[in-house]
Amino acid sequence: MSLTFHWFLPTMGDSRNLVAGGHGVDLGRAAGDRPASLGYLTQITRAAEQLGFVGALTPTGAWCDDAWLTTAMLAGASERLKFLVAFRPGLLSPTLAAQMATTYQRHSGNRLLLNVVTGGESREQRLYGDFLDKDARYDRTDEFLEVVTRLWHGETLSLDGEHIQVADARLNRLPDPVPDVYFGGSSPKAGLVAAKYADVYLTWGEKPEQVAEKIAWVKGLAEAQNRTLRYGIRLHVISRDTSEEAWAEAGRLLQGLDPETIQRVQQGLAQSESEGQRRMAELHDRGRASTALRDLEIAPNLWAGVGLVRGGAGTALVGSHTEVADRLVELHQLGIDEFVLSGYPHLEEAYWFGEGVLPLLHRRGLWEHPDAATLDVPHVDVPFAGTAGRALEPAPH
Repeated sequence: MSLTFHWFLPTMGDSRNLVAGGHGVDLGRAAGDRPASLGYLTQITRAAEQLGFVGALTPTGAWCDDAWLTTAMLAGASERLKFLVAFRPGLLSPTLAAQMATTYQRHSGNRLLLNVVTGGESREQRLYGDFLDKDARYDRTDEFLEVVTRLWHGETLSLDGEHIQVADARLNRLPDPVPDVYFGGSSPKAGLVAAKYADVYLTWGEKPEQVAEKIAWVKGLAEAQNRTLRYGIRLHVISRDTSEEAWAEAGRLLQGLDPETIQRVQQGLAQSESEGQRRMAELHDRGRASTALRDLEIAPNLWAGVGLVRGGAGTALVGSHTEVADRLVELHQLGIDEFVLSGYPHLEEAYWFGEGVLPLLHRRGLWEHPDAATLDVPHVDVPFAGTAGRALEPAPH
């Protein structure tokens, strides 16, 4: 089985330093040295496609540009790359969302993936006129996805739900294929929604034992619905020819953070309603723990430094190409088949990972370039070193 890798489009701006902002952080503060221009995002899109990533996640929220519009414009600048569009169900009707997805599939050549984000912060939701509390938002997402799923399969339906009402809803065109739905969340209601509707359950990068527990939890819920899901993980990555180079880069990123920024961001994250964000914050003790570089290594090669200033996914794999490949294989052994990755800056880091780690996974028989049929890439078997095993020679960058 070939592992699936996706990259990330920083529609909030990019930088050679860590960009503060994101989920649960003061709104409007996410910015970088590189504006999220269409030209720059096109560079990342083309790089990701050439390197062998299957898709690219585009975030949603008041702190970034709209994902639907941005990726629709980028689709014309690429040929194969899929776009994992994040959106919030409460901000548009389910019939319109189903129609938009169908249209996107038709005009992009079936390159749409959907990341359904219920919305973890009431204060941000209220900016859009949404005043439901967190539990009610998950109930609405359940109703929303019921309508969308049934419409995609050609039904005409009426629903008089607690939050969603439609009458004789139908689509004149159906998506073929239906886009995969990616869904994450750590609260009990999130797990139930994922079990019923998700194709891929996404978790943020927690410690391996926590990832295993979460997969087992959702897998049990899905089995109760007679469904089988795929599992993915959202991580940042700092991969270099040697471990020393990678950790030096992580140290440079950490040194670029001033205490005032860390304190401000951590105060915002402490107010988050998200269970997933709470679990992320625990990995670095909400910034009160030591911020020494290796003290933030919470598991082998898993670094929580990103979460000091970034809401949402706050951990990164840091190490040599071989070490990063080993950690990815270990996550795969836990049940993870899809990896949504990013790095600062996103253009350069895509090349470090794509040219350093992916060839190692190819040689181990765990990854194939999506365009492998047109590429001349020999297969070489390379043994898996493992956490305590002999380190393999890193691939040249």
